[in-house]
Amino acid sequence: MSQSIQQAAPPSVSHGQDLKSERDRFVALAFCWADFLLEVDMDEVIVFAGGPWQAITGLSTNQMKGKKLAEIVLEDDMELMRSLLGVARRQGRIEDVDIRFKGQRSTGLPFGFAGYFLEDLGNHYFLAMRISRSQGAGLVAGGHAKATNSNLYDASSFADVLGGKLKSAKGDEDNQLTLINMPGMAELKENLDPKQAAELDKVLGTYLRANSVDGDSAAELDEGKFGSVHSDDLDVKSLENQLAGVAKDFDPTNKGLDIEAATMAVDAHNISEEDMANGLLYAINRFKDEGGSGKFNMQELTSNLSSLVNDAAQKVSSFKTRVAARDFNLVYHPIIDVMTGEVHHYEALTRFEEGVSPFEIITMAEETGLIPEFDLAVVEKGLEFLNTIPRNRPMSIAVNISGQSVASDWYVERLHNLMNENKWAEGRMVFEITESSKMKDLESANNFIQRLRKSGFPVCLDDFGAGAASFGYLMSLEVDVVKIDGPVVKDAQKALRGKALLESMATLCKNLGIETVAEMIDDQHGLDFVRKCGIDYAQGYLFGKPNADTKTFNMAKHIHLFPNPAFSSGKPWSG
Repeated sequence: MSQSIQQAAPPSVSHGQDLKSERDRFVALAFCWADFLLEVDMDEVIVFAGGPWQAITGLSTNQMKGKKLAEIVLEDDMELMRSLLGVARRQGRIEDVDIRFKGQRSTGLPFGFAGYFLEDLGNHYFLAMRISRSQGAGLVAGGHAKATNSNLYDASSFADVLGGKLKSAKGDEDNQLTLINMPGMAELKENLDPKQAAELDKVLGTYLRANSVDGDSAAELDEGKFGSVHSDDLDVKSLENQLAGVAKDFDPTNKGLDIEAATMAVDAHNISEEDMANGLLYAINRFKDEGGSGKFNMQELTSNLSSLVNDAAQKVSSFKTRVAARDFNLVYHPIIDVMTGEVHHYEALTRFEEGVSPFEIITMAEETGLIPEFDLAVVEKGLEFLNTIPRNRPMSIAVNISGQSVASDWYVERLHNLMNENKWAEGRMVFEITESSKMKDLESANNFIQRLRKSGFPVCLDDFGAGAASFGYLMSLEVDVVKIDGPVVKDAQKALRGKALLESMATLCKNLGIETVAEMIDDQHGLDFVRKCGIDYAQGYLFGKPNADTKTFNMAKHIHLFPNPAFSSGKPWSG
């Protein structure tokens, strides 16, 4: 909502202030933003109208007075209108939400709708409306409105504002978070034309926004999955019924969708907004990825969501402290030349205290947006390790970079600065990009990769073959090596056409000038298999488990595994 209309809503009005004076002030300020004005009493009766209503409803401003809102608001939107008035009574004002009116030229055309409620002035609603700016031409031409999107937050943007919204409740009241699952939404939209599907999104979004804090605290987290921060007096069951009714109205079969909701109240007073947001983002991602999938149901989510958020917030706070203190260790795992047994380089892997899963912690860091800070800390740890190795001893290590970090300007700038300060590490540090599916802007990602390579730092693309996007990435990303995903290597050994598949990967990469590493080589059969497929390097428990001391990897004892043995402790990789 624009600044002008916000200024039209004073925090309080003295009892002695004349209603007409306040109305005049409202008109003067609201017309900076609005095209149409209404003043409505508690019985939903119009007591004042301003603007060219006759062009919309066919009624003059004088004829509008005394009419009930239900006489001018489109029947399908009247329930939403009453929800908006309820929001105004609870919170004092309504943010910009779409509503539609009856009229020969306006039916189906959305109007931006905002206003406020004043107890001191007879419990009247002061409402301002304007034609959606993208729709003005439709009205002039007498055409129909073109459906727009829901204008809800996405998951990450929603999490950014959640902490503050949950802490913004007044007095002893608490705001709450409700997660809503509408399984079958994708299938429903498949039965609609694009315009209907977009209109469905818009109407659902309008209901969710209207019932949220400040009218702008709702999000579409995934297809059919929504989140809303609202006051604790909201009737969530009624909102569920409203959303179910909308889905049924749009469904050609008239069956509609089932609605599942989980509501939580978070103790937001004893935790920072930042930690709260991170904890909520973790819970939201769990809901996105698992809600409705059978891994847990909404009933379980309802009972566990608050503790999940608080636990995640505590874990996030602990993780940030740990990263700042560099309170973790690196262990190393060799990457072996399949022909000579030579240690080409070592992959640096993160370890925390015993019993703590690195995978779970790193996954949490990715889901809460903290992975760039952690990735940078790992690079710093890796440089410290390399700096203990004599310069005349050949040794190189690979450190992981999440695809999220590649997309982080903060990380990219600091990484390049760090490597510029440590040019002695050129060729001795390799960057291995993991979770590459999280890279959306491949052009920017490739620019980042080429900058590293030109500075003397080879780049590896991890998890190759694990997803359909892997091959497409090779068209956009120029890298030195790809690491073939372990399960892909294992499956290739079992399948009848597995050898041909792995050979094709190796041949494609070789033709592109890219070297290959096969993961999960745990026995001699696996090593022989990938060697026959043309893979260049192998990594797995056959050569030992990850260890902080690289001297524990004695390749001489594996001499029988290689046709041309030539062992070393690792050498710088020029790429």
